[in-house]
Amino acid sequence: MTATVTAPAVRRAPKKDASPPRPRGRWRRRLPLLPALVLTIALTQVPFVFTLWYSVHSRNLLRPGTDRFVGLANYAKVFTDSAFRNAAVNTVVLTSSAVVLSMLLGVALAMLLDRRFFGRGIVRTMLITPFLVMPAAAALLWKTSMLNPVYGLLNWALSPFGVGDLDWASRYPMATIVMVLVWQWTPFMMLIVLAGLQSQSPEVLEAARVDGAGWWQTFRFVTLAHLRRYIELGILLGSIYVVQTFDAIFMITQGGPGQATTNLPYFIYLKAFRGFELGEAAALGVVVVAATIVIATFALRLISNLFSSEGMGA
Repeated sequence: MTATVTAPAVRRAPKKDASPPRPRGRWRRRLPLLPALVLTIALTQVPFVFTLWYSVHSRNLLRPGTDRFVGLANYAKVFTDSAFRNAAVNTVVLTSSAVVLSMLLGVALAMLLDRRFFGRGIVRTMLITPFLVMPAAAALLWKTSMLNPVYGLLNWALSPFGVGDLDWASRYPMATIVMVLVWQWTPFMMLIVLAGLQSQSPEVLEAARVDGAGWWQTFRFVTLAHLRRYIELGILLGSIYVVQTFDAIFMITQGGPGQATTNLPYFIYLKAFRGFELGEAAALGVVVVAATIVIATFALRLISNLFSSEGMGA
C-alpha cells in the first residue's frame, strides 16, 4: 500500500499595487509644503517679474511722468557703459580672491580643529565668532577699530615691522575689502570642511598609513578626494554670497577711491538710489542674476572636472 504525501499549500503574497498614486494622494502629501512654496514665489519670483518689467522701461524718479517702453535700450546702455565693465571686473576679482583665500584658510583651520588638543572647544568657538557678526557691524568695526590710520589695531600690530600711520582703505582699497571678507567667510568654509573631515572613515586613513603613505600623500589622495563635495559646496555657496557683497564696500570705501572697489551690487545701488535711473538699475539686476547663475554653474563644473582628473591621475 502506497502512502500519498500531499504538499502543503503555499500562500502567495498578494501583489502590490504598482499603479501610481492618485493625484489626490499626491496633493495631500504636498499640501503642507504649499505655504512655503507660495511664500518663496511671492518673495523671489514676483519681484523678479517686476524687475523684468522695469528693465524694458525708461523711468527716472526725478522726472515723474516720463515712464515709457524702450525695449532692450537699457540693456544696450549697460553693456556699452565702461563703468559697468569696471564693476564687473572688480566683482570677479573680489569674489574669486575672497572665496579662494577663505577656502584655503578654512581647510587649514579645519585640519587643525580635527585634531584633539587642550582647549579645542574654546578655539573652535573663537574661530566661528566672525561669521556670527552682522556684516554691517563687522564692516564698521574694521573701519573704526582695525583700519583707522591713527589708532587702528592693524597698524599697531604691524608697527614693529615699520608700518606707520597707513590708511589701508585709501592706499589698498581692494586688498582691504578682500581682507575683511576673508575674515568673515573663513569660518563658514572651515565648518563645511570640518564636517567633511569628521565624516571620514578612520579605517581608510589607517589603511593608508599601513601602506606606507606619508602625511602629504594621505591628504592629497585620500582626504582631499573625500573632501571634494564639501569643497565644491563651500566654493559654490561662498561665491553666491560674496558676489552680493555690499555692506563692507558701503561702510569702508564707498566704492572708491576712483571706483576701485565698486562691484556690481554697489553699482546697482549707485544707479538706483544716487542716479534714480530705475530702468537701467533693473536691467543691471537682471544681467547680474543671469551672470551669477552662469558663472556658478561653470565654476562648479570646472571644479568637478579638476577633481575627476586628479582622481584619474591617482
